[in-house]
Amino acid sequence: MPVIESEEHKALRAAVAALGAKYGRDYLTNAVSSGRHPAELWAEAAKLGYLGVNLPEEYGGGGGGVSELSIVLEELGAAGCPLLMLVVSPAICGTVIARFGTGEQKREWLPALADGTRTMAFGITEPDAGSNSHRITTTARRDPASGDWLLTGRKVFVSGVDTADATLVVGRTEDARTGSLKPCLFIVPRDTDGFQRHAIDMELQASERQFELVLDDVRLPAGALVGEEDAGLLQLFAGLNPERIMGAAFAIGMGRYALARAVEYARERTVWKVPIGAHQAIAHPLAQAHIELELARLMMQKAAHLCDAGDDIGAGEAANMAKYAAGEACVKAVDQAVHTLGGNGLTREYGLASLITAARVSRIAPVSREMILNYVSHQTLGLPKSY
Repeated sequence: MPVIESEEHKALRAAVAALGAKYGRDYLTNAVSSGRHPAELWAEAAKLGYLGVNLPEEYGGGGGGVSELSIVLEELGAAGCPLLMLVVSPAICGTVIARFGTGEQKREWLPALADGTRTMAFGITEPDAGSNSHRITTTARRDPASGDWLLTGRKVFVSGVDTADATLVVGRTEDARTGSLKPCLFIVPRDTDGFQRHAIDMELQASERQFELVLDDVRLPAGALVGEEDAGLLQLFAGLNPERIMGAAFAIGMGRYALARAVEYARERTVWKVPIGAHQAIAHPLAQAHIELELARLMMQKAAHLCDAGDDIGAGEAANMAKYAAGEACVKAVDQAVHTLGGNGLTREYGLASLITAARVSRIAPVSREMILNYVSHQTLGLPKSY
């Protein structure tokens, strides 16, 4: 794995940074306050090939991987205008369909995901399952008469369902041999009968709203199943690894944005004829925040490299570590940025206060820091489980 970015990656980073600078934090803030999707930025990113940079060339993508897509999200975040649906639509759903989808599913969805004309949401979290994918109760059963699937269950905290054309839903089917339940993935179009959505009233303000989904005997054709019915966890984790990597990219971008605003302020704000950034009490915490963001990026790049190489096990460990490191670094960077600005850090003029809440999401979603620590203690260190 290279530790220095290739010239191609540097060029991609610079190009996306230029796009982000064109829109910036004010654009995204206005979109949030008006309750609209940042459609202009999404469309331009699609036109430039950034949305599908990880998808196969034969289906209109860039032929890259999550390494390239994470650069796109990180740089948009560093410019103050991250696109959350990048985590979901091309990263999770696009990856799963590209790896495991049928030929028909690939032809129907991948070109549209790549050019941004269609998007997909991802439904996995349930009210009573939390982070435990083994307790998912959304179930699918076959209609013996037609061969259709009937899907029943609930999902919560599903992003962007109101604008997505379909949702990739994680359900469970019964193994005919053992009778036990195994995870499966289904494409559920937005307007399917019995597929209901209810917006969750969030304190956090974002352009992508959160929803609870109710599936009441949702009838789906046999072709709605993604991949093999017996593939089980393999297909699920093929989507979760990119999710964690992109979650890390989101957090690193946010942390970089906050840090850049604080550094700019510390250079310009003068007290007793000296910029406040000249004082170690201001400078050192900002330097520490920068170091921790850089270290988190290195782990994210390792995870992305392993993911793109098809090493699902290695990527799983690295992706969890990257997400943990990025979440911690993001929270620290945002907190220190606000503290650097003092009272100004809480004003609308500087636009940092809202990041305090947003940064906390990086510790909670898509998997909590505690569950990552469980994973590392069990899988990496070999310690016994507490549950």
